[in-house]
Amino acid sequence: MSPITPKDEHHGLVLQPRDVRFDWSALPMHWIPGEPLATHVVNVLHLLLPEGERWFVRTFKEALPLIRDERLREEVLGFVGQEAIHAEAHQGVLDHLLAKGLDPRPYVRQAEFLFHRVLGEHPELTGTAARENLVERVAIIAAVEHFTAFLGDWVLNADGLERAGVDPTMLDLIRWHGAEEVEHRSVAYDLLQHLDPGYVRRIRAMTITGPVLFHLWIRGTRFLMAADPDLAPGSGPTWRGYVDASRRGLLPQLGRASRSAARYLRPRYHPTQEGSTRQAVAYLGSSPAARAAAV
Repeated sequence: MSPITPKDEHHGLVLQPRDVRFDWSALPMHWIPGEPLATHVVNVLHLLLPEGERWFVRTFKEALPLIRDERLREEVLGFVGQEAIHAEAHQGVLDHLLAKGLDPRPYVRQAEFLFHRVLGEHPELTGTAARENLVERVAIIAAVEHFTAFLGDWVLNADGLERAGVDPTMLDLIRWHGAEEVEHRSVAYDLLQHLDPGYVRRIRAMTITGPVLFHLWIRGTRFLMAADPDLAPGSGPTWRGYVDASRRGLLPQLGRASRSAARYLRPRYHPTQEGSTRQAVAYLGSSPAARAAAV
């Protein structure tokens, strides 16, 4: 008997949105105890994802009429349903931060400008120009989804978070979300290949998206630490602090992230080579929020 491959375990998977709910009333400002830098590096997800994932949803809905493969169409619809719930789950954390005295709105307004004005729809375009613009946006989303799948795989295996005593509700949020990112990690890539199977657009999108995401994450961490009312004025992140936290399993190691990005550049790359569908589905079967949503 041949061994089970990642593609085999992914085959036949049906993407189901899980209408999860989280109670943030007891969430401390530094939900990784004593680790404001690590907490805020992860909190950048909450700054970017609500507007970013709403942009994913709008773009994929716009792409639906171009899909000629019924199975892919069903996967895209499942992806859209999951991403819409992700956006609202992370929005709840932003609302909680505001209530705790950390105002995320200045950074969020910049995210809104990016996803609505810079990367949004262009109704003035028609014909081939409109299609090219849409496929370019799908290529950017495919590149972003590679990183979210990497982060999902990381958080599902980050035992250091338990050892640090991470707030259990936040841990469930990021692992539930990470598991769904691993679960649907192929959809954006497969849609891009359906619309444009060429190599050049995929690589161009990654060479733009990777550095931009890196820049946004650094700026987001600096913003959060400067706005944190529980930190001394002038507090900010340091590379030494990041490396130390990553060695203790509280953050992804930058070397691993870089190697993952490099794998995306391989001509025969496919997202099923990253992460484990079986592990993701297993977590979704045990996640407190996902189990509550299923009742």
